[in-house]
Amino acid sequence: MTALLTAPVSPETMTEAGRALAAESARFAGFGWMRGTGGNLSVVVQRDPLLLAVTASGLDKSELSERDVVLVDAAGRPADPSDPRPPSAEAGLHAHIAARTGARAVFHVHAIDSVIAGHRWPQGVDIRDLEMLKGIGHPAHDVTVRVPVIPNHQDMAVEAARFDEVYRDPVPGVPEVPALIVAGHGMYAWGDSVMAARRHLEITEWLLRYLVAVER
Repeated sequence: MTALLTAPVSPETMTEAGRALAAESARFAGFGWMRGTGGNLSVVVQRDPLLLAVTASGLDKSELSERDVVLVDAAGRPADPSDPRPPSAEAGLHAHIAARTGARAVFHVHAIDSVIAGHRWPQGVDIRDLEMLKGIGHPAHDVTVRVPVIPNHQDMAVEAARFDEVYRDPVPGVPEVPALIVAGHGMYAWGDSVMAARRHLEITEWLLRYLVAVER
Protein backbone atom coordinates (compact mmCIF):
# COMPACT_ATOMS: atom_id res chain seq x y z
CA MET A 1 0.00 0.00 0.00
CA THR A 2 1.43 3.38 -0.99
CA ALA A 3 1.83 5.83 1.85
CA LEU A 4 0.57 9.38 1.43
CA LEU A 5 2.56 12.40 2.47
CA THR A 6 1.38 14.03 5.67
CA ALA A 7 3.61 17.04 5.07
CA PRO A 8 5.19 18.31 1.86
CA VAL A 9 8.87 17.99 1.08
CA SER A 10 9.96 20.75 -1.26
CA PRO A 11 11.59 20.01 -4.62
CA GLU A 12 14.55 22.08 -3.44
CA THR A 13 15.01 19.83 -0.42
CA MET A 14 14.88 16.71 -2.57
CA THR A 15 17.32 18.21 -5.06
CA GLU A 16 19.75 19.08 -2.29
CA ALA A 17 19.48 15.57 -0.87
CA GLY A 18 19.89 14.02 -4.31
CA ARG A 19 22.97 16.10 -5.04
CA ALA A 20 24.61 15.06 -1.78
CA LEU A 21 23.82 11.36 -2.22
CA ALA A 22 24.95 11.36 -5.85
CA ALA A 23 28.32 12.79 -4.79
CA GLU A 24 28.73 10.22 -2.03
CA SER A 25 27.70 7.39 -4.35
CA ALA A 26 30.31 8.42 -6.90
CA ARG A 27 32.93 8.57 -4.17
CA PHE A 28 32.16 5.09 -2.84
CA ALA A 29 31.80 3.63 -6.34
CA GLY A 30 35.30 4.93 -7.00
CA PHE A 31 36.52 2.89 -4.03
CA GLY A 32 34.87 -0.23 -5.50
CA TRP A 33 32.28 -0.36 -2.70
CA MET A 34 29.21 0.28 -4.89
CA ARG A 35 29.82 -1.72 -8.03
CA GLY A 36 27.10 -1.59 -10.65
CA THR A 37 23.75 -1.08 -8.95
CA GLY A 38 24.92 -2.38 -5.55
CA GLY A 39 24.51 -0.39 -2.34
CA ASN A 40 22.19 2.42 -1.32
CA LEU A 41 22.38 5.70 0.56
CA SER A 42 19.81 7.82 2.35
CA VAL A 43 19.38 11.11 4.12
CA VAL A 44 16.58 12.24 6.42
CA VAL A 45 14.60 15.11 4.92
CA GLN A 46 11.94 15.30 7.62
CA ARG A 47 11.93 13.92 11.15
CA ASP A 48 8.29 14.06 12.23
CA PRO A 49 6.84 12.20 10.49
CA LEU A 50 10.02 10.49 9.36
CA LEU A 51 10.77 10.82 5.64
CA LEU A 52 13.99 9.92 3.86
CA ALA A 53 15.45 10.51 0.42
CA VAL A 54 16.88 7.15 -0.70
CA THR A 55 18.83 6.33 -3.84
CA ALA A 56 16.55 4.84 -6.48
CA SER A 57 16.75 1.14 -7.26
CA GLY A 58 18.44 -0.39 -10.31
CA LEU A 59 20.80 2.48 -11.16
CA ASP A 60 24.56 2.44 -11.58
CA LYS A 61 25.77 4.11 -8.40
CA SER A 62 28.75 5.70 -10.14
CA GLU A 63 26.45 7.71 -12.41
CA LEU A 64 23.65 9.05 -10.20
CA SER A 65 22.31 12.56 -10.65
CA GLU A 66 20.53 14.80 -8.18
CA ARG A 67 17.22 13.45 -9.53
CA ASP A 68 17.94 9.81 -8.68
CA VAL A 69 16.41 9.70 -5.21
CA VAL A 70 13.02 8.48 -4.01
CA LEU A 71 11.07 9.70 -0.98
CA VAL A 72 10.18 6.97 1.54
CA ASP A 73 8.35 6.85 4.85
CA ALA A 74 9.28 5.33 8.21
CA ALA A 75 8.57 1.82 6.86
CA GLY A 76 10.68 2.35 3.75
CA ARG A 77 7.62 2.58 1.50
CA PRO A 78 7.33 5.10 -1.35
CA ALA A 79 5.88 8.30 0.12
CA ASP A 80 5.25 10.26 -3.07
CA PRO A 81 2.40 8.76 -5.13
CA SER A 82 3.47 10.76 -8.18
CA ASP A 83 6.87 9.01 -8.35
CA PRO A 84 6.71 5.61 -10.11
CA ARG A 85 10.30 4.63 -9.35
CA PRO A 86 11.01 2.02 -6.69
CA PRO A 87 13.33 2.89 -3.82
CA SER A 88 16.22 0.63 -2.95
CA ALA A 89 15.12 -2.70 -1.51
CA GLU A 90 16.84 -1.94 1.81
CA ALA A 91 14.99 1.36 2.35
CA GLY A 92 13.08 -0.11 5.29
CA LEU A 93 16.28 -0.82 7.19
CA HIS A 94 17.59 2.67 6.42
CA ALA A 95 14.42 4.15 7.90
CA HIS A 96 14.59 1.92 10.96
CA ILE A 97 18.22 2.81 11.65
CA ALA A 98 17.46 6.51 11.26
CA ALA A 99 14.50 6.24 13.64
CA ARG A 100 16.30 4.14 16.26
CA THR A 101 19.62 6.01 16.31
CA GLY A 102 18.52 9.54 15.42
CA ALA A 103 20.90 9.52 12.45
CA ARG A 104 20.38 11.99 9.63
CA ALA A 105 22.23 9.90 7.03
CA VAL A 106 22.54 6.13 6.56
CA PHE A 107 24.96 4.59 4.06
CA HIS A 108 25.07 0.97 2.86
CA VAL A 109 27.90 -0.37 0.69
CA HIS A 110 29.26 -3.73 -0.41
CA ALA A 111 32.89 -3.26 0.65
CA ILE A 112 34.49 -6.70 0.32
CA ASP A 113 36.34 -6.63 3.64
CA SER A 114 33.09 -6.13 5.52
CA VAL A 115 31.71 -9.26 3.86
CA ILE A 116 34.84 -11.23 4.74
CA ALA A 117 34.76 -9.93 8.32
CA GLY A 118 31.11 -10.91 8.70
CA HIS A 119 31.93 -14.41 7.47
CA ARG A 120 34.97 -14.74 9.70
CA TRP A 121 33.44 -13.29 12.88
CA PRO A 122 29.65 -13.91 12.72
CA GLN A 123 29.19 -13.06 16.41
CA GLY A 124 30.63 -9.59 15.92
CA VAL A 125 33.98 -8.05 15.03
CA ASP A 126 36.04 -7.04 18.07
CA ILE A 127 38.53 -4.23 17.58
CA ARG A 128 40.94 -2.63 20.05
CA ASP A 129 44.20 -0.73 20.33
CA LEU A 130 43.99 1.09 17.02
CA GLU A 131 44.16 4.87 16.68
CA MET A 132 41.49 4.89 13.98
CA LEU A 133 38.90 3.91 16.58
CA LYS A 134 38.85 7.57 17.57
CA GLY A 135 37.16 8.30 14.25
CA ILE A 136 34.05 6.39 15.33
CA GLY A 137 34.02 8.00 18.77
CA HIS A 138 35.86 5.38 20.82
CA PRO A 139 39.16 5.33 22.73
CA ALA A 140 42.18 4.14 20.81
CA HIS A 141 43.41 1.86 23.61
CA ASP A 142 42.28 -0.41 26.44
CA VAL A 143 38.67 -0.73 25.24
CA THR A 144 37.26 -3.44 22.97
CA VAL A 145 34.80 -2.11 20.41
CA ARG A 146 32.47 -4.59 18.74
CA VAL A 147 31.03 -3.98 15.28
CA PRO A 148 27.84 -6.07 15.32
CA VAL A 149 27.03 -8.65 12.66
CA ILE A 150 23.54 -9.88 11.74
CA PRO A 151 22.49 -12.60 9.26
CA ASN A 152 21.22 -11.52 5.88
CA HIS A 153 17.51 -11.65 5.07
CA GLN A 154 15.42 -10.28 2.20
CA ASP A 155 12.67 -9.02 4.53
CA MET A 156 13.72 -5.65 6.00
CA ALA A 157 11.31 -6.09 8.93
CA VAL A 158 13.35 -9.15 9.91
CA GLU A 159 16.57 -7.21 9.47
CA ALA A 160 15.22 -4.35 11.59
CA ALA A 161 14.42 -6.78 14.41
CA ARG A 162 17.90 -8.27 14.14
CA PHE A 163 19.40 -4.78 14.26
CA ASP A 164 17.52 -4.10 17.50
CA GLU A 165 18.96 -7.28 18.99
CA VAL A 166 22.56 -6.14 18.52
CA TYR A 167 22.38 -2.34 18.67
CA ARG A 168 23.38 -0.71 21.94
CA ASP A 169 22.02 2.74 22.61
CA PRO A 170 24.77 5.17 23.66
CA VAL A 171 25.06 5.88 27.36
CA PRO A 172 27.31 8.38 29.15
CA GLY A 173 30.89 7.33 28.63
CA VAL A 174 29.96 4.55 26.18
CA PRO A 175 29.18 5.91 22.71
CA GLU A 176 27.40 3.88 20.08
CA VAL A 177 29.15 1.90 17.39
CA PRO A 178 27.74 3.63 14.29
CA ALA A 179 28.15 0.66 11.97
CA LEU A 180 26.63 -2.73 11.22
CA ILE A 181 27.73 -5.70 9.13
CA VAL A 182 25.13 -7.80 7.33
CA ALA A 183 26.72 -11.19 6.77
CA GLY A 184 27.18 -12.16 3.15
CA HIS A 185 26.00 -8.73 2.06
CA GLY A 186 27.86 -5.62 3.19
CA MET A 187 27.92 -2.92 5.82
CA TYR A 188 25.91 0.05 7.04
CA ALA A 189 27.14 3.17 8.77
CA TRP A 190 25.30 6.26 9.90
CA GLY A 191 25.77 9.65 11.48
CA ASP A 192 24.16 12.95 12.33
CA SER A 193 25.16 14.39 8.95
CA VAL A 194 26.28 13.19 5.54
CA MET A 195 29.88 13.96 6.49
CA ALA A 196 29.59 12.00 9.75
CA ALA A 197 28.08 8.98 8.00
CA ARG A 198 30.88 9.09 5.42
CA ARG A 199 33.52 9.30 8.14
CA HIS A 200 32.05 6.41 10.08
CA LEU A 201 31.76 4.29 6.95
CA GLU A 202 35.29 4.93 5.73
CA ILE A 203 36.92 4.49 9.12
CA THR A 204 35.02 1.29 9.90
CA GLU A 205 35.98 -0.09 6.49
CA TRP A 206 39.64 0.73 7.25
CA LEU A 207 39.43 -1.05 10.61
CA LEU A 208 37.83 -4.11 9.03
CA ARG A 209 40.40 -4.15 6.24
CA TYR A 210 43.18 -4.12 8.80
CA LEU A 211 41.71 -7.00 10.80
CA VAL A 212 41.05 -9.09 7.72
CA ALA A 213 44.68 -8.57 6.65
CA VAL A 214 46.33 -9.40 9.98
CA GLU A 215 43.96 -11.91 11.60
CA ARG A 216 44.43 -14.80 9.22
